[in-house]
Amino acid sequence: MKQTFYFLTLAAVLLSFSILVPAQSPTRILKQASKTLGDEKVLQATKSFQKTGTILRLKDGATGNFLTQGTQPNLYNTSYDLNGFETESGFNGKSGWTRDSRKGLRTLTGSASRDFQTEAFFRNNLWLKYKKEKAKIAPAGQEGVNGKSANVLIYTTAKGVTIKLFFDAATNLLLREEIPFGAVTKISDYADYRKVDGINEPFLIKQKIGEDAYEIKLNQITHNRQIASAEFDFPKTSGEPLPDIHALLTALQANEDKVDGILENYSYTQRVGSRSPDDDGVLRETSSQTFQISFYKGYQMTRLVERQDKSLTANEQADEDKKVAKRVAEIERKIAKREAKAASQTAEQALEDEDKRISTAELLRASNLINPRRENFRGREVIVFDFEPNPNFDYKNAKSFLKFFGKMAGVMWIDVQDKQVARSEAVLADSYKVGGGVLASLKKGASFALEQERVDNEIWLPSVADINLSVKLLLVKGINFNIIIKAYNYRKFTTEVKGSKVDEIKQP
Repeated sequence: MKQTFYFLTLAAVLLSFSILVPAQSPTRILKQASKTLGDEKVLQATKSFQKTGTILRLKDGATGNFLTQGTQPNLYNTSYDLNGFETESGFNGKSGWTRDSRKGLRTLTGSASRDFQTEAFFRNNLWLKYKKEKAKIAPAGQEGVNGKSANVLIYTTAKGVTIKLFFDAATNLLLREEIPFGAVTKISDYADYRKVDGINEPFLIKQKIGEDAYEIKLNQITHNRQIASAEFDFPKTSGEPLPDIHALLTALQANEDKVDGILENYSYTQRVGSRSPDDDGVLRETSSQTFQISFYKGYQMTRLVERQDKSLTANEQADEDKKVAKRVAEIERKIAKREAKAASQTAEQALEDEDKRISTAELLRASNLINPRRENFRGREVIVFDFEPNPNFDYKNAKSFLKFFGKMAGVMWIDVQDKQVARSEAVLADSYKVGGGVLASLKKGASFALEQERVDNEIWLPSVADINLSVKLLLVKGINFNIIIKAYNYRKFTTEVKGSKVDEIKQP
C-alpha cells in the first residue's frame, strides 16, 4: 500500500514538473534543427545538391537507380527506374512536369503543380528562408516516429501549402516530413545521418507515396556542383513535330479578335474569396464577394450582388446598379472620343486604351517562349509552352500591362482546336513597382494561376483563379493577398443599351 502511494506521489510530481516546463517554441525548434544540420555559414553557402543511390519498391522487390538534384532557388529533379520502368519529375523554375514509361510526359496542373513547386523550393532551402517567404510555422505537439519522440511543426507557405515536419526531440534531426502532392501525400522518414561537407545528410530514406512504399539508400551526396539548367527541363521526346510558336500566336490573336465579339453575349457569376492562415497554419477564408460579370463593347462590366454569401439589401443593390449605369456612360464617352480622333491616330495609338480587355498574344510580346510540347488537358489536345522575361524587350517605352507581364515566368496551355487559352500559371520573377514604388510594390514570387472552361462549344470562360501576392503600399505597409476566384453559372444573352442602362435579353 505504501509502495503504491510512493508511485502515485512520484507521478504527481513528474506531471506537475511537465506542466511547469513550457513547450519549445517553433522558432527555437527550427533554430536547434538548423544548428544540428550544420554550421549556418556552410548552409548559406550551399547552392546546389546531387544525391545518387538505389531504390527498392517494397511490395514487389523491384529495384533500380535513384537520382535527386536541385539548384537554388527552386530548380529540382528526381528520377529513378524500377526493373527498367522509368519515372522522372522536375521543376524548371516555370513549370512542373512528370514522365514515366507508361503515361509519357505531362505538365503538372492544379494542386499537384502548386504542391510540387513548394517541394522544389523546400528541397533547396528547407525552412531556412521561411520568414522571408512569409511562411507560417505552428506547433503541433509531440508524436512518436519509429520509436522516437518528435516535436511536430506545421509549415504553411504563403500559397497555403502545408508541410508537416517531425524533429527528433533528443537530437533535433529531421525524422519525418509529410508533403502534399495533389491527391496524395509524400511521407519521407530519414535515418543514417552522416556529415557531408559539414552538413548532416540522411543516407536512408523510407518513402510512401499513396499506396506505394519505397526504400532509398544513398551512396553519394555532393554539394555546390555546377548542374546544367537543362537537367531540370522537359525531356526531349520523339513523335509529332513541335508547333511553330509564332504561327500559333498569330492564330491565337486572330481567334481572340473573333472571341471578343462572342464575349459580348455572355455573362457569369464570379465569387472572390480572401484567405489567410489561422493560428494553426491552416488557410481559411476570411471574406467573400460575389459579382455578376458581363461585357459591353469589349469592356468588362462588374456588378456586386453578394457579400459573405448574402444578397445585398435593396438600397445597396440600387447603388450597385447606378455604378453599372455610370460605367456604361463612361464607356460610351470613351468610344465616342476615340472615334473622333480615329482619323489622326495610328493603329498602335488606338490601342492605348488599357482599360479594354488585353489579348493573350499581346501580353506574350514581352516574353521569351520556350519548351513547346503537345499534351492532353482534360481530354483535349493542347499546345503547352513555358514563358520567361525577355531581357531584350523595350520595357522603358512599353505599356504598363506589358511591363508587368514581362516580369512573369510560367506556363500556358492553348487548346489546339479552338486556339484559346485553357490554363496559365505564372510567377513574378522580379519585383514590380507601381508609380516608381511610391504607390505600391509587388514582391518577387507573387503567383497567379488561371483555368478556363469550354462553354457552348465556342468559347473558353474563366472557371477558377488562384492569386497569391505580397504588396507594399505607400512605402509603409506590407499586405499579403491569398485569393481564390471561382466562376460559374455561365449564361448567353444579347444586350441592348437604353440611355445609360444595360438590359440583358436571355436567349432560350
